[in-house]
Amino acid sequence: MTIETAVRPRGEAKRWATVAVVVGCGIAAAVQVGKVPIAAAMLQTSFGIDLAAIGTIAGIFALLGMAGSIPAGVVVAAIGARRVLLCGLAAIALGAGIGALAPSLAVLLASRLLEGLGFLLTMVAAPALLDRIVEVSARDVTMAVWSCVMPFGIALALLAGPLFESWRAIWSASALMVAVLFALAVVIVPGTAARSGPARGGLLREAAALARRRSPALLTALFALYSLMFFALFSFLPILLTERLGVSGQSAGALSALAAAANVTGNLAAGQLMARGVHRAALIALAVFVMGASALGIFLPVLGGTGAFLLCLLFSAVGGAIPATLLATAPMAARSASMVPVMMGLLMTGSNFGQVTGPIAVGAVVSAWGWSAAGVLVVAAAILAGVAVWMLAGRDHNGVGEARDPA
Repeated sequence: MTIETAVRPRGEAKRWATVAVVVGCGIAAAVQVGKVPIAAAMLQTSFGIDLAAIGTIAGIFALLGMAGSIPAGVVVAAIGARRVLLCGLAAIALGAGIGALAPSLAVLLASRLLEGLGFLLTMVAAPALLDRIVEVSARDVTMAVWSCVMPFGIALALLAGPLFESWRAIWSASALMVAVLFALAVVIVPGTAARSGPARGGLLREAAALARRRSPALLTALFALYSLMFFALFSFLPILLTERLGVSGQSAGALSALAAAANVTGNLAAGQLMARGVHRAALIALAVFVMGASALGIFLPVLGGTGAFLLCLLFSAVGGAIPATLLATAPMAARSASMVPVMMGLLMTGSNFGQVTGPIAVGAVVSAWGWSAAGVLVVAAAILAGVAVWMLAGRDHNGVGEARDPA
C-alpha cells in the first residue's frame, strides 16, 4: 500500500465527518425555528397572547436576516466560513439561554433577535463551507442534503417538544444542543484556505453587482416565496391539526413532525433528479403548483381533517424540491468562488423575508378572518412564484456553472 492510497481514505473520511458536523450545526439552528410552533399553546398560556403574537415570536427570529444576510455573506468571504459559523452557533446558544429565563414577552422577543443573528450567520456560513469542502461533482447532492436541515430540525423540535413540561425547558434543551454542536465544530471543522478573489475593499462592490443581476434576484425572490408558503403552514400546523383533527398536543406535534420530515424526501429527490439532468426550472414549477393547489384543500373547509393532513404531507414533500434546487443553483449563479457566500446570503435574505412575513401575515389574517384567509395568502404567493419561475426559465441554470471561476 502506497502512502497516497493510505492517506486518501483518511482524507475522505475526515471530509465527510466535517460535512456531517456542518449539517448537524444546521439542524441545531433549524430546531430554533421549529420550537415555536410546538410551544405555541404553552406560550399563549404563559404570556396571555394571541396567534398574532405567536406569529411575531416566530417571525422576529428572522428579522435580522432580511437586512443582514448579504453583509453576512461578505463577512464570510472576508474572514472565513469557519469563524462565522462558530460565532453564529455561540449567538444561538446565548439567545436560547436568555430566552429560557425571559421574565416577559419583551425579553423573549429580544432573545429571539439574538437567536436570529446566530441563525443567520450559521445558515450563510455553513453552505459556503460545504461548497469549499466537497468536490464539484458532489455539489448538487451535498446541497440537497444541506437543504434537509430545515425540515429535519423543525421535525425534531415538533417531535421532541411535547416531551418537555414547559416552553422554558424546550428553550434550555435547544441551547444545550447548539452548545454541543459548537464543541464538535471547534474540534472537527477545519479552517479553509483563503481563495483568490476580490480584495476586502472590493467585496461590497462585487456583492452589489451580484445582487443587481437578474438570475440572483429571481432565485432570491423564489426562496422568499417558498419560505413564505412553507412557514405560513408550519408555524401554525400543530394548532391547525388540534382544531381540525381534535387531537392532543402531543399527537399534533408528532403529526406536524411527520409533515415536516416529508420535506426531506423532496430535498433528496431533487438532488438525484438534478444529477440526472432534469431541468431546474421544471422542478421548481411543479413544486410551486403542487404547494398552491394543496394549500386550498388544507386551509379551506372542503376536506375532513384526515384529507387535510394528507395534503400537508404532499405540500411538504413536493415543496422540498424548491430549496434543494435553489441552493444547488446558487454557486452556479455566483459565477465565482469568492461570491458563493454572498449568493448564499442573498438566498437567506429571501428565506428570512418569508420566515418573517409568513407567520406574521397568517397570524393576522387567521385572527381576523379565519383559516380560509391563510389559503388565499399561500395561493397568491404560489402565483407570484410561478411568474418568477417563468422569468427564470429562459436562463440556462443547468449550464451556468461553466462560468464559475475555478476553485
